[in-house]
Amino acid sequence: MTTTYPFSAVLGMADMRLALLLNAVSPAIGGVLVRGEKGTAKSTAVRALAALLPPVRRVAGCRFGCDPAQPDPGCPDGPHPVGAAAETGPARLVELPVGAAEDRVVGSLDLEKALGEGVRAFEPGLLAAAHRGVLYVDEVNLLHDHLVDLLLDAAAMGRSHVEREGVSVSHAARFLLVGTMNPEEGELRPQLLDRFGLTVEVNASRDPEIRVEVVRRRLAADADPAGFAARWADADAQIAAQVAAARRRLSGVRLPDAALRQIAEVCAAFDVDGMRADIVTARTALAHAAWEGRDRVTGDDVRVAARLALPHRRRRDPFDTPGLDEKRLDEALQRAQDAHPDDPDDDGGPYDGGPAGPRPDGPDPDGGGSAGNPGGSSGAGGETGEHRRDGNGPDGDSLDPADVDGGDRNGSGSGGHDPGAGESGGADGPEPHAADVDADGDFSGVDGRGGRRRRAEAGQPSGTGNDREREGGRVAVPRGGLRARLLTAPGVGDGVPGRRSRARTGRGRTTGARVPNGRVGALHLPATIRAAAPHQAARGRLAGPLRLRPDDVREAVREGREGNLVLFVVDASGSMGARQRMVTVKDAVLALLTDAYQRRDKVAVIAFRGAGARTVLPATSSVLAASTRLAELPTGGRTPLAEGLLAAADLLRVERLRDPKRRPLVLVVTDGRATAGTRPLDRAAGAAAILAAAGAPCVVVDCESGPVRLNLARRLATQLHAPLHPLHALTHPDPRDLAVSVAT
Repeated sequence: MTTTYPFSAVLGMADMRLALLLNAVSPAIGGVLVRGEKGTAKSTAVRALAALLPPVRRVAGCRFGCDPAQPDPGCPDGPHPVGAAAETGPARLVELPVGAAEDRVVGSLDLEKALGEGVRAFEPGLLAAAHRGVLYVDEVNLLHDHLVDLLLDAAAMGRSHVEREGVSVSHAARFLLVGTMNPEEGELRPQLLDRFGLTVEVNASRDPEIRVEVVRRRLAADADPAGFAARWADADAQIAAQVAAARRRLSGVRLPDAALRQIAEVCAAFDVDGMRADIVTARTALAHAAWEGRDRVTGDDVRVAARLALPHRRRRDPFDTPGLDEKRLDEALQRAQDAHPDDPDDDGGPYDGGPAGPRPDGPDPDGGGSAGNPGGSSGAGGETGEHRRDGNGPDGDSLDPADVDGGDRNGSGSGGHDPGAGESGGADGPEPHAADVDADGDFSGVDGRGGRRRRAEAGQPSGTGNDREREGGRVAVPRGGLRARLLTAPGVGDGVPGRRSRARTGRGRTTGARVPNGRVGALHLPATIRAAAPHQAARGRLAGPLRLRPDDVREAVREGREGNLVLFVVDASGSMGARQRMVTVKDAVLALLTDAYQRRDKVAVIAFRGAGARTVLPATSSVLAASTRLAELPTGGRTPLAEGLLAAADLLRVERLRDPKRRPLVLVVTDGRATAGTRPLDRAAGAAAILAAAGAPCVVVDCESGPVRLNLARRLATQLHAPLHPLHALTHPDPRDLAVSVAT
């Protein structure tokens, strides 16, 4: 049996642990999305969470985990009488693999039995297994969109519905949804991002003492997993007791009108869409108050809740990174407090109830608290800021398990974060509000609060051009009014679901039927009946259900859209930098990048200049990473066109091995000049022949401008067997011509 790494032994990551535990207290919050670089204990902490949840009573023998006190009246294994025989077991942690099939997620029907015998035979999926437990999706940003839709719909409605050719099954599916992701591998769509209740950003500590202790604990756990878990068992038990006590206390926590006004003020100040942010923030504040042992939501609870619930709801385009300016957060809270002072007699709120119970002794999620932290402060951010070596921890001379949590904090009781720390995705200083940034990267003041003035007061320059300052460097953003024409790969592929080129997929319009090869996908009912009908007399059928045999079944052939690998091969030579031509090129490429983000493509960027070409960005789903590299792209030097085309052929060869089903689409952005090396035009022609032989569809984007034209880009397009599009035609398409195939 595999021993799980103890939750209390996870060092640092205060926001992540707090967000997970608040969802354990109140699953109605809607789950957690953990964003962060690789190797930051995201998966370790999530897997350890299930052990801290209270045990679950289930109807004995029910495959859908029904509650014996309130059984699901629509349970496929039911109906269950109230008070049915029950069994108690630990809360389940169900992991959803990135490559799981849809039937594995929602369950599958025995179609032959359903059609032949007229009975429903349903095999539960992962959603049923996760009912009343935790559903964990590692690398959720790599999960196919239709699977993410299934997950989030079930999480929002609390039920999973399976509809197949007139046969319908529905069952309860209430679970704590937790997703982890590395932003370098691509972002979630904003509408999906919004469905997660909370989000946190995690990064590895740069403090050598903390890094040493992390390695020490990991090595100790690997050497003796059972012994290591036993040393931390008491600390885990204390956290589990605190979760259970906070759950019991939650219904008695009051939400005063003053706190509600603070929540509304904060959400309005950050210009979030819809009302989900307000509701999630209120639920999180209630859970935090219950966790802290209070019977009333305070301003500190609202602040903690806003820090966790709002960062990912501020995004306006794929070039925005989730984050929250904590200075603006404090200002909004103070405005609400000044306008509506808290009335001590105000007991309003939907959770108005009895008094809160005593706070249990046990460590809080950030290591503060009583028993787990001798001498430590209580509260969500109660670190002492000291790296203790008093020998009191489970590892003897190691750091105390509750005292080290990512360095010095302010211990304010609001997540332990200095307002300038920005650990939840915010920058070190005030960050521009997404709604205040116009298409040129400047402030437009559209929220009526003087965006430019706020930035000037913060000592930050207003952005100009198409580069926007972001934490960690500049990000190029497209100027307003630019749209990209849809470029598609020719033919019909078998790639991953997306929104660009035609493909045979599991979703989309039905175009035919076929004999299944292996497990049946979507049943094509008319074709199945047509295949079985001529044999009914021979099978002895006089009346009753249709008599089917396995070789009668036909599955539907469906055509949808796929995502492609869009490879940008960009000329960054001196001729492109002349007359500010590169500014126009960046605008066009950024518009195409935005289009690639919306169509679920992977992107890669190769730039050639001087004496050679280099891969500026390997194939990735992160449009933000591509725009960052584009902003930093230098220009100048000769034009090694041949090297750029050969680098593209090499990258495509490697990507075919990694992802053989994803079809490429190569966009060569150049004026067609070739000036580097000996016989540059002949070498470029040979490289074009190699790239064309690779079988990847190409598009040549002609960047030549001015009254004198050499038409070198047209010659390159002929060599690549590719269509030629002027640069301006890609960014200003005719609305009547919304799609252009690259097929010649």
